[in-house]
Amino acid sequence: MLIDVRVWRQFAMVAEELHFGRAAQRLNITQPPLTQAIANLERQLGVVLFERSKRHVRLTPAGEALLPHAQDLVTRAYALPEQARAAAHGEVGRLRLAFVSTVGFGGLPQWVRDFRATSPGVRLELTEATSDVQLQWLREGRIDAGIVLHAHDEPPPPGTERQTVGQEPLLLALPQRHPLTQARSLRFEDVCDEPLVLFPRSILPAIHDQLHARYALAGRTPKVAQEAIQMQTIVNLVSAELGVAWVLQSVSQFQRMGVAYRALQVPRDGPAMPVAQTSVIWDSSRDVPVLQRWLRMVRNQPGV
Repeated sequence: MLIDVRVWRQFAMVAEELHFGRAAQRLNITQPPLTQAIANLERQLGVVLFERSKRHVRLTPAGEALLPHAQDLVTRAYALPEQARAAAHGEVGRLRLAFVSTVGFGGLPQWVRDFRATSPGVRLELTEATSDVQLQWLREGRIDAGIVLHAHDEPPPPGTERQTVGQEPLLLALPQRHPLTQARSLRFEDVCDEPLVLFPRSILPAIHDQLHARYALAGRTPKVAQEAIQMQTIVNLVSAELGVAWVLQSVSQFQRMGVAYRALQVPRDGPAMPVAQTSVIWDSSRDVPVLQRWLRMVRNQPGV
């Protein structure tokens, strides 16, 4: 009985009316069962909740102390069905989302604004991480989804599903004072002997391998002068004139002093440069309603 919400609702109703007959009417029951239920509650608690006389019903100090807690319990209990339905539709809950830094130059700011506006009941927890770290977190259940980078023809890892939200080519980032910034057009052969600032293979293995394959087609091996993980860091190192770098097109919005961005001229019959895709990835074995709500919102964004 101590966890029977119905009994606490009866107690709260008698406390509001201070009259067993009127309380019974509001509860759509007869008075004797109500009187018996309150008496049983008092017996189980070992305290008197109401002072009763022929003319008056009053709360005891113990009853007054319990009343707000009982009312809160009843309110919360009756709200549970609606909360369950809202959770099943992804309207409430928590979404743990990791993202690569480059998506900050793309759609992430708008997606976050729109999701917070349309899903105020969902707590969005954002964490920046590279794609390889995100995949590890997915396997460990530390995030619900990640926004990752990958090659356009790269299959999703086993046990995951993926929704592509963007695609972009690679551009060349050069030191502003580099002579090649004055060229009217650039071919791959013009830049493949330049020292290179490159991301480690563990970060984007497929794109890393495709770049090496493109150099091999030209009879070259990349001259890696420095490795760096974050695209912003790579651009900063280009500004320091450590070398040139292949970066995503969206990174060109990062206008770092001392850096110029150039697209390569690719012959129609020549080998193409790698293309990177940005995708939302998640564990296919888990059903997370708030994630499905996020995915629907992203799918409806222009350009996705």
